[in-house]
Amino acid sequence: MNKQAVADKEDIKPTYTKFQILVSDAMSEEGLAPLLQSDLVECVQKKIEEVEDLSVFDALLVRSATKVTEELLVKMANIKIIARAGVGVDNIDLEAATKRGVVVVNAPDGNTISTAEHTFAMICALLRKIPQANASIKAGQWERQSFQGSELRGKTLGIVGFGRIGTQIAQRAKAFEMPLLVFDPFLTKERAEKIGVVPASLEQLLETADIITVHTPLTKDTKGLLGMKNIAKTKKGVYLINCARGGIIDEQALKHYLENGHIAGAALDVFEEEPATDRDLIDFDNVITTPHIAASTVEAQLNVASQVSEEVLQFLLGEPAKNSINLPALSKEVYEKIKPFYDLSKDMGNFLSQVMKTPVKEIEVYYSGSVTNYETSITTKSLLAGFLQPRIDASVNDVNASLIAKERGISFGEKHVTKSYGYSNLIHAVVNGEDRAFEIQGTYIKEYGPRIVNVNGFNVDFVPKGHILYIQHTDRPGVIGRMGQLLGEHNVNIATMQVGRKEEGGEAIMMLTVDKQVSDTLLTALANVEEIVYANKIEA
Repeated sequence: MNKQAVADKEDIKPTYTKFQILVSDAMSEEGLAPLLQSDLVECVQKKIEEVEDLSVFDALLVRSATKVTEELLVKMANIKIIARAGVGVDNIDLEAATKRGVVVVNAPDGNTISTAEHTFAMICALLRKIPQANASIKAGQWERQSFQGSELRGKTLGIVGFGRIGTQIAQRAKAFEMPLLVFDPFLTKERAEKIGVVPASLEQLLETADIITVHTPLTKDTKGLLGMKNIAKTKKGVYLINCARGGIIDEQALKHYLENGHIAGAALDVFEEEPATDRDLIDFDNVITTPHIAASTVEAQLNVASQVSEEVLQFLLGEPAKNSINLPALSKEVYEKIKPFYDLSKDMGNFLSQVMKTPVKEIEVYYSGSVTNYETSITTKSLLAGFLQPRIDASVNDVNASLIAKERGISFGEKHVTKSYGYSNLIHAVVNGEDRAFEIQGTYIKEYGPRIVNVNGFNVDFVPKGHILYIQHTDRPGVIGRMGQLLGEHNVNIATMQVGRKEEGGEAIMMLTVDKQVSDTLLTALANVEEIVYANKIEA
């Protein structure tokens, strides 16, 4: 969309001659070069509070300092795109932006190499005790025997999470002749063989690896992933590295195992609370730390600014936004019509991600009924993003979800079919893994909202929100009673319950929504019930 006014007469002056872009956080001129060098752009570098009239701007570029609220968006009445020069978008109200048809983009790849290099530098520094030796010399000492290190060659490196950063770390570790174990629910055997790593379960990795580095997002599932229970499974003398997200390694558990000598050392760039203040952890002689700087290189900061500058310019010239975080720009009317199906498909993807713990090869989505009147590619990408996000170490959105899926060897597609099983609209998703398949059906009912109406061939009816308990069991008298008793013993209250079966005495399922998150201890107790085949918690 070109806003250049055309003046046919000399006395008529154009209202706008260029796109107006506001850069409200500090960025280098080199990073902003695509905008500053364009004749189509007027780039203003000021803080929000320094600008008198915000309504004239077509685009806004920010880092983390500017808070993009709904109130700010109201003032920026002409804005079409917001760009975050970085990965996280916590400072941007995505829902408010989407409702106003404003596209939000980020730079998901700009700091991949910097983070991977910093992680490997931390591994080298930790095993060779470089920070401690440096501090000793600067203190006027010369204690060579105190800083005997260990070689990396032959040490097994365990990588938890195998996205872009994990892949880059693996490539560097090969040069050091390190055996590589990888835990990632989406890592297929074909991709592992192609890259040259060995896929493993989390337990196998914990028991085998000499060095463990984590590269997952921080979610309900990964918070405290390396805690008291899992660290106990690691080899004595293990080294732990966290340059991903604070909280993936439980810091209290880390201190415990450092104190008793089980952990040989730890390297941390991120912390549960930042700035880091836990001196009991930081002051361990065998702990090295940096202040969340894995992505802070000249090249990374330049890359992210250049990426978003180029994307903003191309978008304003009519090109699609390839790194969009939210829905593509839609009219308010279209957005309101498609949003219920968009939200439903994302919830379905999230549900499927949590029940399919094995590597996935294919996702198929079938649409029937009134939903086929809309552009279903948007809802397919929403389902794919919902499926990938819980397990990926980077931001996943409707635009990059398809690329991320292909990178991980997951094919996907959609079809419009006529069979709707009696519903006015139906979304049917099938996930095929290496050793099993899983499928669910969902519908949107205006009076009742989104519903899951079928799980693996069992008819149910529940809202895919909140704390959900999914149980597969044999249909025998007393199973539900024993399940209810166990929940009561663990102080878990049942909000809703759905039971589905295909035939009397055969396979059956229970779908429960409960008032709080289910503990692993409760899941173990449920799994020990003879008739219960499988129990899984789902957070939606």
